[in-house]
Amino acid sequence: MFNLGWGIFYVVVNFSLFLLCYRLFGKKGLYAWIGVATVIANIQVTKTIDMFGIVMTLGNTMYISLYMTSDLLNEKYGHGEARKAVWFGFFTLLMTTVIMQMALIFTPQEGDFAQAPLEAIFGLMPRLALGSLTAYFVSQFLDVRLYSWIRKFYPKPEQFWIRNNGSAMISSFVDTLIFCSIAFSIPKYSWEVWLEILFTTYIIKFVLIAAGTPFLYIARSFKFKDED
Repeated sequence: MFNLGWGIFYVVVNFSLFLLCYRLFGKKGLYAWIGVATVIANIQVTKTIDMFGIVMTLGNTMYISLYMTSDLLNEKYGHGEARKAVWFGFFTLLMTTVIMQMALIFTPQEGDFAQAPLEAIFGLMPRLALGSLTAYFVSQFLDVRLYSWIRKFYPKPEQFWIRNNGSAMISSFVDTLIFCSIAFSIPKYSWEVWLEILFTTYIIKFVLIAAGTPFLYIARSFKFKDED
């Protein structure tokens, strides 16, 4: 029960900080959020929690905020800016993965306390790193394309939620499918367990996408003098 209440508060804080980052720093803040969120999401995914009797990983909230960011960039600044932000996020994730894997190779000093925790967080199996990078690359570019495509049929300002939810919900399913297929593939897990991981992970993302919609409407209303 504690995890549920704390989880709701956690989601509100995450999405509120997303708003604050955009409010304070404008478009540059969205790029900064993409860079930070890709790293944080992939650190948080190493922690598992129990909610509703289901074991799930953290990181989903921060990861959904990436879709929110690219959709907001697409909405206010165009398709090109959204694509550029996705490339920036991919570079940030790749750079962090490479640098931290290299850092783990150094022989720690006797009495060092950081090596073991760093290995636990960043010393992931190659298939997990590959799954994360591949899923991010495919799903984020898919989201940008889907958003622009849906916008052709639902271009009105009040139809923003259709564009955002439609593109993000489809893209997040593709993301989940790719990541689970690479990171948790059979025979590592049975078919039943693999389906459960896929289903529960996507349901959580589905709920988070819907929960983020009001925050996106608030973000879209922000005006900046240097962008008039």
